[in-house]
Amino acid sequence: MRRPAAVLFDLDGTLVDSIPLILGAMRHAFRGRARAPTDAEWVATLGRPLRSQLGDWVESEAEVDALAGAYREFQLAHHDALMRPYDGVVAAVHALRAAGHGLAIVTSKGEVMARRALAWAGIEGHFSLVVGLEATVRHKPNPDPVVFACERLGQPASEAWFVGDSPFDMQAGNAAGARTCAALWGPFSREQLTPARPTAWAARMSEIPAIVRG
Repeated sequence: MRRPAAVLFDLDGTLVDSIPLILGAMRHAFRGRARAPTDAEWVATLGRPLRSQLGDWVESEAEVDALAGAYREFQLAHHDALMRPYDGVVAAVHALRAAGHGLAIVTSKGEVMARRALAWAGIEGHFSLVVGLEATVRHKPNPDPVVFACERLGQPASEAWFVGDSPFDMQAGNAAGARTCAALWGPFSREQLTPARPTAWAARMSEIPAIVRG
């Protein structure tokens, strides 16, 4: 009998609604600056590492350092208050784990903050692996973090699913040879995700176990 497929999840916008926290941190970091992203411009880059996002708006590494420090200061102070749970996440993750699927997180944020979010959501114990910013040199939309996660779980990417809410998730999963599922409850619309060619679509988290079985 074949092993159940590995299932990889993005974190922000997929398992936890951290968009209010992310936008609050961005506004705090850029406060008083003449050049700053709008909320829509910032959301469009979600899925990339923070320093890469910040680098679009400033000219020097020193400025990136200052913005990143302010951004993380806000996140640490307001993490729990501004996070929101997505419906059905705990039940779906529990069902996948009970069915024998190897579960991993693949995120562009640091592992410490990722684990804090998983603990807040009450699902950290279901994941065998958290692949954060530190795990690979290249990040989404490159396939490296997806390939790394599959190798650590002991399964080829061709037998894995990657569930995410952003085009960068779909691009990384597809480039790795995994099957991809676009989460429509995050901040990206179907129109924004379609060019990234997901294998499947999910309107609710509760649909994921059936998609993986199918």
